[in-house]
Amino acid sequence: MLSAIPFPALPAPPSWFPGHMNRFSKQLPALLSRTDVVLELRDARLPLTSINQNLEGAIRKWRAERGRDSTVIAPPSTSGAAHPAVPGYGGMICERIVVLNKRDLVPEWGVEPFRKAMASRFPDQIVHFASVNKPRDMKTLSELLVNIAKTNPHAMEMNVLVVGMPNVGKSTLLNSLRSFGIAGRRPKALQTSAQPGHTRTLSTRLKISENPLVYSYDSPGVMLPFLGRGEQGSERGVKLALIAGIKESLYDVEALANYLLYRLNILDPVSPAYLKLLPPGSEPTTNIDIFLDQMASRLSMRLRGGDLDTCRAAKWFVEWWRKEGGLISASAPKSLAFISDGQQHHQGHCHPDPDAALAIRRGWGFDFEWTVDPFTPMRANSEHVEHKMGECIDACMRMAEEHERLGGGVSQTQEKKRAWQEKQARRAAKNKAKLAGRKGL
Repeated sequence: MLSAIPFPALPAPPSWFPGHMNRFSKQLPALLSRTDVVLELRDARLPLTSINQNLEGAIRKWRAERGRDSTVIAPPSTSGAAHPAVPGYGGMICERIVVLNKRDLVPEWGVEPFRKAMASRFPDQIVHFASVNKPRDMKTLSELLVNIAKTNPHAMEMNVLVVGMPNVGKSTLLNSLRSFGIAGRRPKALQTSAQPGHTRTLSTRLKISENPLVYSYDSPGVMLPFLGRGEQGSERGVKLALIAGIKESLYDVEALANYLLYRLNILDPVSPAYLKLLPPGSEPTTNIDIFLDQMASRLSMRLRGGDLDTCRAAKWFVEWWRKEGGLISASAPKSLAFISDGQQHHQGHCHPDPDAALAIRRGWGFDFEWTVDPFTPMRANSEHVEHKMGECIDACMRMAEEHERLGGGVSQTQEKKRAWQEKQARRAAKNKAKLAGRKGL
């Protein structure tokens, strides 16, 4: 078991904010004025990193204008019947649903603790975990939208705006919702791609339910103009690149592999998911050079002359995680180590050495990491996970507020551009005043 997992050195974050993202950000307030439900998609592996703070301000203003600061709608029952106690019946609909997509890529034991931790801090958000590969998840989400629409029977239709960062699955999710809300076979209405930035314009209205009428808009994925300074910004950029939320070509693939190795060690420091890629009998490692050498040797990846092709191995490692390794890492056990009768147990193995049961680092997804005390009672483990997740959420929110207060959301290039625009505006105003004075004479 890895007792110490050092944080890897990461490159400075790049800036990737194409013009279509800027245009949509400017259109968002007008779009919200005719929106009833905001369906925000996040990646379940990055539930905090995939929050776009630029969207947060517009959504808060939209809810404040409608007088809805904290509204909670209970999830629909599994039987499909409308919930009898949905608040706000007959009033203007103004709801926000946060969908954590790709739930099959995170350990199931953290889903409910995360939901509870979010509900206690953000009562105005309905948190729903989903995967397009699980029809039950999509059916439940479709029922939730229908139940919300039924709270205002006088409205002829309900409009849903789908927002989120690039490549979190917005178009794929809408295609799936359409198949549940409309009877009969329906062709795929929206094009999808594994590359970020495929959707560049707001889609036409897409019907996702016939009774009641529910329409939806698919929107371009919007990245942050600047990912931040220091270690926080660097880690945010690498995380988004790993889930293909930002152009991978902006990063050295070995830097991505180094951070991925770190995260897989955090998820399961005893038996990381990557061990199946290494030669039999290999031990977990935190050294990326040793890891890539072992994997390249196992997969016979060599350059001319016989040298190991570690660059190709790094790229293969990242692609393996996106296609297969993510599902394997999602099966990480809830409890890795605990003490019973002076011995440490792990997955059926006993270790008489009590020093082997020292506190270890654990994680869930790529945004949560905490220290596990092996002496914590097992019966309180779920509450312990919820508490640790809550601490991570609070720390993330405090960091985001401090980051915004210090102007960390704006790069030096953007600051120079803004100063230049202000200077041009002052010069134009000065020239206009001179011209007006001459005409007055």
